[in-house]
Amino acid sequence: MCNLYSVTTGQQAIRDFTDAARDTTGNLPPLPGIFPDTEAPVVRTVEGARELTMMRWGMPSPAFVTAARKADSGVTNIRNIQSAHWRPFLSTAHRCVVPFTSFCEYADRGDQKHPVWFALSENRPLAVFAGLWTQWTGVRKVKEGPVTVNLFGFLTCAPNAEVGRVHPKAMPVILTEPAEIDRWLDGPWEDAARLQRPLPDGTLTIVAEGARQASGELAQGPAQLTLF
Repeated sequence: MCNLYSVTTGQQAIRDFTDAARDTTGNLPPLPGIFPDTEAPVVRTVEGARELTMMRWGMPSPAFVTAARKADSGVTNIRNIQSAHWRPFLSTAHRCVVPFTSFCEYADRGDQKHPVWFALSENRPLAVFAGLWTQWTGVRKVKEGPVTVNLFGFLTCAPNAEVGRVHPKAMPVILTEPAEIDRWLDGPWEDAARLQRPLPDGTLTIVAEGARQASGELAQGPAQLTLF
């Protein structure tokens, strides 16, 4: 599961790439480490226009998950779109795209977390995850209490060759072309659903892995959590 990613491209580049006509994010800084339940930029369609806005990462969990809990920590990655839980979110009103420049998966190193960062190239060009969003009222953190917030998550699929060598279960659904963004945000579900597929083998590059030391060099020893 991808539970850490970055977007370091300026917001004008995001607006241009996604054809967002409105921007409510204010002064959006580079975000080198986006974790679950933090705010991140998302592009959705509102009243016929695309809007770049901030949402919290983690869609509402199914009722059976939260039945015995006081809070819902959310679902970051969505795989089974046939589930009755996700069916209400598949219309164009709930589709979004999530800008990113790199994303992290963890390689199995015994009891150590070994972060491996993927991007479309060493230059970390902008792309987007195919996502879903909704407005939600509930308790995300007990100490925070009830909130009404916009939440998002993104789809996953089987991994391609590069990601599969690190994380054999899944990878995010990635869109790299404006036409794919149009299809996901505006197309009929039958067409949009076909975008839930891995990128072709050879498309992604490992741009960093292991821990970053104070000097900025990548450590060769046991890995710690690293932000890129």
